[in-house]
Amino acid sequence: MNDNVTTPADLERSQQDKMIEANLAKVSRKLLVMSGKGGVGKSTVASYVALLLARRGKKVGLLDVDLHGPTVAKLMDVRGGFDMGEAEGVVRPYRFSENLGIVSLDMVLGDKDTAVIWRGPMKIGAIRQFISDIEWGTLDFLVVDSPPGTGDEPLTVAQTIPDAEALIVTTPQEISLADVRKSINFCRQVGLKILGVVENMSGFACPHCGGAVPLFGAGGGAQMAAQMNVPILGQLPIDPEMVDAGDRGDLKGLADRTDLQINEAYDGVLEAILHSDSASGNA
Repeated sequence: MNDNVTTPADLERSQQDKMIEANLAKVSRKLLVMSGKGGVGKSTVASYVALLLARRGKKVGLLDVDLHGPTVAKLMDVRGGFDMGEAEGVVRPYRFSENLGIVSLDMVLGDKDTAVIWRGPMKIGAIRQFISDIEWGTLDFLVVDSPPGTGDEPLTVAQTIPDAEALIVTTPQEISLADVRKSINFCRQVGLKILGVVENMSGFACPHCGGAVPLFGAGGGAQMAAQMNVPILGQLPIDPEMVDAGDRGDLKGLADRTDLQINEAYDGVLEAILHSDSASGNA
């Protein structure tokens, strides 16, 4: 038996690998936004970071690989599909702005309430296609929003984009931190660089007295990051205006509000990202 027989499937995968490599070679930095558990605001963080980077003049792609619960298109008020381009066979991301392109499975679902019932191989294939078949162009950043946990999607991104940097989102309470520790260990096991931790929902400014109310505890993310020897990129407060802007798909409008504390906090996160050593936190 000849073990070197190449099947059509092998040839197809080899060709796709080359397309993935060529596309990723045009992207300076790739950020994988992940979390240990759901409900920590990961997609909002991914979308807003991508938006703010683009507003600073960076060329940015935002890729939503949360296939079972895609929310990026809703948060960013995506009102169209892919840009098919002028050349035949060329598919580009939805053009949100001059500097920001977006790809999400939600953009191709006719009924937004349709359940995506896919096993691992289909999810892996879809993520690889999003990277290989989409003409992303030359980017400063590709921001990838991954579903919570350490399953098929983040593993596929780690294997497909080996130089990705993990930005891990948590909330301050222990129930979230326990799962984030697993995410950090996941990154170390698969050799994924860890950019750092963002502590979301870190306090709430009382509208009456202005004092900080620790609804989900205080400082847990920073303490955990220190214990796990990874950088803390910033602590983002709870802001009802951000919740409302996300529901309306108007994160762009929120970014114009320079008076908001949440924007000051995000400025700190962006500075940490832009000035970080991409090798920080590596196993």
